[in-house]
Amino acid sequence: KFPFAANGRALSLNDSDGFLKLITRKDDDLVIGAQVAGPNASDMIAELGLAIEAGMTAEDLALTIHAHPTLGEITMEAAEVAIGQPIHIVK
Repeated sequence: KFPFAANGRALSLNDSDGFLKLITRKDDDLVIGAQVAGPNASDMIAELGLAIEAGMTAEDLALTIHAHPTLGEITMEAAEVAIGQPIHIVK
């Protein structure tokens, strides 16, 4: 789970309430679902749907280049949390 409050773009928009939570399969980190609540959540869910359809793992999402500064980076950051390698929040 990654909070919008830890994302630079959300902070610059003064709209940092929300979170993105990846749901992954325990044995291999395959992305099997997600929850998004916050600004532009309806835009962000498309990438997560694609990740599920493509059979991506949390590591695949974490290694995907995301433009900076964007709300889309929240997906990458949530994936980093899922694999135990968060950069912008404390483990």
